[in-house]
Amino acid sequence: MRLRALLDTDALGLRLLGGENELDRAVRGVMTTDLRDPSRYLSGGELVLTGLAWRRDAADSEPFVRILVQAGVAALAAGEAELGAVPEDLAVACARHRLPLFAVHESVAFATITEHVVRQVSGERAGDLAAVVDRHRRMMTSGPAGGGPDVVLDLLGSDLDLRAWVLSPTGRLIAGPKPAAPALSPQACARLAGEHLAAVRGGRRGPHRLVLGQTTYSLFPIRGGGRAPQSLPGTQAPRDVRESVLSEWLLAVEADAGDWAEERLDLLQGVTQLIAVERDRRDAARSVRRRLAQEVLELVQTGAAPAEIAARLRVAAPVLLPGLGAAPHWQVVVARVEWDEGGPEAGPVAQALLEEILVDPLATGPEPSDRVAVAHTGDEAVALVPLPAVSSEHDGSETGVLADALLAAVREPLSAGLDGDGRLTLGVSAAVHSAEGLRGALEEARHARRVAAARPGRVCAAGHQELASHVLLLPFVPDDVRKAFTARLLNPLRDYDRRHRAELIPTLEAFLDCDGSWTRCASRLHLHVNTLRYRVGRIEQLTGRDLSRLEDKLDFFLALRMS
Repeated sequence: MRLRALLDTDALGLRLLGGENELDRAVRGVMTTDLRDPSRYLSGGELVLTGLAWRRDAADSEPFVRILVQAGVAALAAGEAELGAVPEDLAVACARHRLPLFAVHESVAFATITEHVVRQVSGERAGDLAAVVDRHRRMMTSGPAGGGPDVVLDLLGSDLDLRAWVLSPTGRLIAGPKPAAPALSPQACARLAGEHLAAVRGGRRGPHRLVLGQTTYSLFPIRGGGRAPQSLPGTQAPRDVRESVLSEWLLAVEADAGDWAEERLDLLQGVTQLIAVERDRRDAARSVRRRLAQEVLELVQTGAAPAEIAARLRVAAPVLLPGLGAAPHWQVVVARVEWDEGGPEAGPVAQALLEEILVDPLATGPEPSDRVAVAHTGDEAVALVPLPAVSSEHDGSETGVLADALLAAVREPLSAGLDGDGRLTLGVSAAVHSAEGLRGALEEARHARRVAAARPGRVCAAGHQELASHVLLLPFVPDDVRKAFTARLLNPLRDYDRRHRAELIPTLEAFLDCDGSWTRCASRLHLHVNTLRYRVGRIEQLTGRDLSRLEDKLDFFLALRMS
C-alpha cells in the first residue's frame, strides 16, 4: 500500500506535516517504538509509530530521524497524546531528511493504525498478523496491559493450534501455554536448549528439530530485533556465534516444521521478532542492577572505606529485595568464561550467563525475579546476591546459593553451547553480613572459582566449603603476614629474573591464568612447549613447590594477587 492511501483514510486520523512529494512510497509494515535507537528492529519500508517518549529535548530529534532514514523506513507518525502538538524540531529534522511526517490525533489508538496497515499489506494473512501486531502493542505497553511473551504464545495456540514455549539458553522456562496445558518438564527444557545450542554451534540450518519420546519439537532462535547473529546492530563487523548462542532465547514449537510452507515459517519468524523485543526489554531493565554492582565492585577493589561500601549496599538492597525489612546478608558469585582459541569478549558473556543462572527458579508471573546485581571486569563477572538476614549461628549457606545446586539444571545445555572451545567456571562465597566482609567474600569466591577451574569438564562450580584453610583465611589476615607469605614464594623467582632475565614471574602468571594448560600457555607466551616446561621446572626447583598440585597452584595464585 502507499502512504497516500493512509492519508485518505479518515478513520486513521492522520494529518500530514511534511513530505508531500513522498506520498507514493510503499508501506511494507508497521512498528510502534519509543526507543531512542530502534534500528535493530527495522528492516525497511515500515510506517513507524511513536509516542515521543524518547525525546527529552530538541537535540534528540535529528539523530532519531537520521536512524530511521538509514533504516529505510517509509514514514514517521507521531502521537499527540503526550506532548500535544508534534514538536517543530522533529518536523524540521524530517524535512531535512525527506522523511514524511504525520501527526496522530490523541483520539486514535496506534493499534487502530497498526491493524489497518497489516490488513492492507498482508491480505489473506490479515487475521493472524493483525492479532500478532496487536499483541506486540500490548507486550510493549507498560503496566497491566502488557503480557510479555505469553500473549504471543496465546495467539499461536488459539489461532494456529500450535503449542509453544520460550526457553532461555540454560533451559529455563520463560513462557509457555496456558496453565491448563500439560507442562514441559525441566529435563525436556534442558534437552531442547542443549540441542538448540549444539545445532547453532555446529552451523546447522534451522529450524532445528528434536524428538522427545513420541513428540517432535521445532526450535527457532529468538535473536534481538530479528537480525542474524553474524553482525552487530549498526556495524558490519562479524558477531561471534559463541556470544549470541549463549545469550539468546529460543522458541520451541510442538510440531515438525520440516514440511511447513514458507508462509508459515515467515509467520513464526515474525513471532520470534516480537518475543525478541521483550527479551531486549528485560535485558535493559537489568541496567540499574548492573550499575549498582559495578559501583560496589569498584569500591571493594579500590579499597574504599567500609562505610562508603555500606552506603552503596543500602541503595542496592531495596532494588534487589523490595520490601525487605532488615538489611540483607550478601553472597558473592564469580564466573569466568574462557575460550580455548580466541573468541568474543568473555566478560559480557560471563555476565549474561551469570544473570541467567542466578534468576530465581521459583519466580512466577510475567517478570523474572532478578534478585542479583552482576558486574563484569575483564574476563570475569561478579554477582552480588542478597539474602534475607540469617541468624548468627549460620553462615547463610542453608538459604543462599549452593555451588553444587547452582549448575545442576544448566550443565547439560551450557556444556553443549561451550563444547569444543570454551569453559565456564564459577566460585561461590559464604554469606557475609556487612560491608567489612565483602572484600573477603570476593576473594573467597575468586579462590573457589580457581578450584572449579582445576576440575575437568566444560561447566564447573565450587563453593567456599571446598577451600583449604589457608585460602579461606588469607583475605582476612594482617598485611605484614601477607607480605611475608608473598616474599617466601616469589622472592626467589624475582631474584632469578633479575639476574638472568628469565621472566619466570610472567610465565607463572600466564601458566596459572591458563589453568595449567601447557598448550594454551605456550601459545599465549609465544613459546615452544618444551621451553615452557623448562621454565616451570625452574620455578618448582627454586621454590620447592609442585605446580601439578592444586594447593601449590592456589598458594602461587594468592601470592601473585597480593604482591
